[in-house]
Amino acid sequence: MIRISLDLMGGDYGPQVVIPGAAKALERHPDISFVMYGLKEQCEPVLDSFPKLKERSVFHDCELAVRMDEKPSQALRRGRYISTMWRSIEAVKTKEADVAVSAGNTGALMAMAKFCLRTMASIERPAIAAIWPTLKGESIVLDVGATIGADSQQLMDFALMGGAMARALFEIERPTIGLLNVGVEEVKGQEEVKEAGRLLREANLHSLEYFGFVEGNDLGKGTVDVVVTEGFAGNIALKAAEGTARQIAEYLRAAMSRTLLARIGYLFAKGAFDMLREKMDPSKVNGGVFLGLNGVVIKSHGGANAEGIAAAIEVGYDMAKNGLNQKIEKDLQEYHAKRQPPIGPEAA
Repeated sequence: MIRISLDLMGGDYGPQVVIPGAAKALERHPDISFVMYGLKEQCEPVLDSFPKLKERSVFHDCELAVRMDEKPSQALRRGRYISTMWRSIEAVKTKEADVAVSAGNTGALMAMAKFCLRTMASIERPAIAAIWPTLKGESIVLDVGATIGADSQQLMDFALMGGAMARALFEIERPTIGLLNVGVEEVKGQEEVKEAGRLLREANLHSLEYFGFVEGNDLGKGTVDVVVTEGFAGNIALKAAEGTARQIAEYLRAAMSRTLLARIGYLFAKGAFDMLREKMDPSKVNGGVFLGLNGVVIKSHGGANAEGIAAAIEVGYDMAKNGLNQKIEKDLQEYHAKRQPPIGPEAA
């Protein structure tokens, strides 16, 4: 049984969307149970509409919900120990749940997760990893906004964590890793990125394969399984991709309704357009994973619909079921063991 801790008040629509999303996830994964945190007067009437979900859930009434526009520091001061967001994260710390899922304020969620769970022993900064649709299927991109800037060692840590996530999510034995850069040549890019490339080459780890530098157009191609960058560039890339997807959808909608002939053509090609819409639907790949913490936290898009919430829950389900943090710890141990200088006669 995979236990999901769920912040019912997160996102733009709160329990009106989060609870139906949980019901959808339960339909597809009967081995899920939920620990839910919300405001009783808003959540119980909705939860009563899903008796099967209610039967598989434990509900906790909380004092307050973090607002979507709150500053992280304010949310942490006001909501520590008593908010739906904090208590859903704390359930992972106390082992009442295997993973926490929230569609709430990203900054507040990261601040609370770092404060409550702490980072792993050898990780300086956590990262947010996004699942990215590609021509070959899906890949992982990190960091997409947890922190701004990163030195070479932090990029190396991101590569290790992203590789472990790829093994947990895609069941790839040795995922390929690429560093996002302004060119594929070794002489190009910032010094931190070039140094991170050197660290990855010299590490020669069994758990991942370093591909080299990749460019922005490689994100959609699926050139590598994991693309590593710092949070500033990663967040811009993510928002640019989301905006481009919406732009293309609007172009298609306008083109298909412009003339009678276009509308008739749409009817003949409806199956192909439905397939395209399915591929471009962000809810299908919803769910950013907070990596580097002593516990797994999933961030759903704030504007997600019920299907999007279900997708985020399913990402958390996969991460817990496939032992994400155990894989990260194993990869970190392998890397740091290789970095240790030889001791004894070999050192001479």
